[in-house]
Amino acid sequence: MTASVQKTLAQSWLLLVHQLPANPAYLRVKIWRRLQALGAIPIKNAVHALPMNEGTQEDFEWLSREISEGGGEAVLCEARLIDGISDEDVRRLFDETRDAEYGEITKEAMSIAKSLRPKPKIEAMSELRSQVARLRKRLADVASIDFFGAIGRQKAEGAIANLEARLKEDEAVKKAADQPKTTAIAGLSGKTWVTRQGVHIDRIASAWLIQRFIDPEAQFKFVSGKGYRPQENELRFDMFEAEFTHEGDKCTFEVLLDRVGLKDAALRSIAEIIHDIDLKDNKFGREEAAGIRTLIDGIAVTTTDDSERIARGTGVFSDLYEYFRKKRR
Repeated sequence: MTASVQKTLAQSWLLLVHQLPANPAYLRVKIWRRLQALGAIPIKNAVHALPMNEGTQEDFEWLSREISEGGGEAVLCEARLIDGISDEDVRRLFDETRDAEYGEITKEAMSIAKSLRPKPKIEAMSELRSQVARLRKRLADVASIDFFGAIGRQKAEGAIANLEARLKEDEAVKKAADQPKTTAIAGLSGKTWVTRQGVHIDRIASAWLIQRFIDPEAQFKFVSGKGYRPQENELRFDMFEAEFTHEGDKCTFEVLLDRVGLKDAALRSIAEIIHDIDLKDNKFGREEAAGIRTLIDGIAVTTTDDSERIARGTGVFSDLYEYFRKKRR
């Protein structure tokens, strides 16, 4: 709610004079954090200042209420002259505080930039994007309380912009390199599809996809996993060195869709749900994920037979597919 205030010859300041009780101890930490978030600076012990405007006045009024409700005392007053401190001195305190915060952001951005050399692994890119996004949010928060335009903002802004450009460049290269190699569906018919024993969400959904859209006559075989060498006319999925398995941050279901070129929007919705459940990264934030996870967990705890799990899961995903297909009409 705070806003930038232009420098004037006679600045009007809003002062919060407060006293906090010894207990509860957490109240001191809470108020200190609130003062930092508002961008207030300490003038004297228990006296904090903000430039006077409608937004800062409301901010301090709310904080005063919090202090009073916590058992403390708070007084707000407007001052044009602060004994022993000039307007320029106070502005300098604000700029120094903001510059220190901008400096921390710049330092962290430079640290992240180092992690981009050499090019990070695919699985690290998602976390790097999250870090840069959090850093951009921090910069916006500091800028919102940068009342007098501290010089450190420009350097921090440039450091983050360079990071974002580098990530965008790396993602474009990765996207071009990772364009899925399509496989003709006709060449996948009449196969035995091999996967690990103890099938769960990704393998159950993938088996349904295979039988429903790729090979209606598909047979399934369940093996111990690592080290298995396929026999003639066998294809492996969602297992070590499989022909169809996780690639980058994609689950097997997503890879199957890409490789056979299925563009069905309803299948893409299901793929997002499977991804969120299997990879546990909430990439798509699908609200249906929790319910589908519970259904599949229910199947898993009531039978250890992999063929039965797939058969029962087929009903779940067939119904889900029809729901999304009709919903989009």
